[in-house]
Amino acid sequence: MPTDSTSARSPFDASSERVERVLCFTAHPDDIDFGAAGTIAAWTAAGVEVSYCIMTDGDAGGFDPADRERITELRVEEQRRAAALVGVTDIHYLHELDGYLEPTHGVIKQVVKLIRQIRPDIVLTMHPERNWDRLQKSHPDHLAAGEAVTRAVYPAVENPFAYPELAAEGLAAYKLPWLWFISSPDARENHFVDVSDQVEAKLDAIRVHASQHPDIAGMERVVRRMMLANGERAGLPAGTSAEAFHVVSVNGSSTIAGF
Repeated sequence: MPTDSTSARSPFDASSERVERVLCFTAHPDDIDFGAAGTIAAWTAAGVEVSYCIMTDGDAGGFDPADRERITELRVEEQRRAAALVGVTDIHYLHELDGYLEPTHGVIKQVVKLIRQIRPDIVLTMHPERNWDRLQKSHPDHLAAGEAVTRAVYPAVENPFAYPELAAEGLAAYKLPWLWFISSPDARENHFVDVSDQVEAKLDAIRVHASQHPDIAGMERVVRRMMLANGERAGLPAGTSAEAFHVVSVNGSSTIAGF
């Protein structure tokens, strides 16, 4: 398991929490690699089963006009290769249009269905709140992904009467323990994971998404600098690289039904 530095505000104690399955929802191919590939690499190395659900095909991404006709196929292949570098092979797609993702009941139902199928200990997704300090974190699809997953996690996933057709298919209600957010406003981040040993794996995964990076060297400098800044904010030793999360306890020892 990754080494965690947890502020007093975080409800998650990595030394005592047992994590066996994680399900990650992001808006586009490459979002998960920027946000959490280091943590995911550490999880899979420790035997945790990690699955991805990419909610759009990333069809509006890229910079080269020559890629337009094959951009969806290209980005799916990039995500497959990047995921494999951090130990993930189970990848799902919702096939929503890039730039048009909305937290509709059609999308939420698909999220509920996948969570009930996989029954993870942690659902990881993008933050539904806009980040005014770094607006690029808050692409409208990112916000929509976070909102759709949050609405799915509570109350629909654990409500046996929500989307009853799913229960009829044998997908029973499920109480999710933890919800983790990436791309969070800094003020919301309450949990930091030391990924110093996974920095190169994370960067290798990001580099695979070459269709999205007109300046790979510049991208690497920014990512390294941000991870070091996260380590400093977490109070970790100088030179430590970290990934930052907003962790929410959904169902734990302090929660009761309906509250």
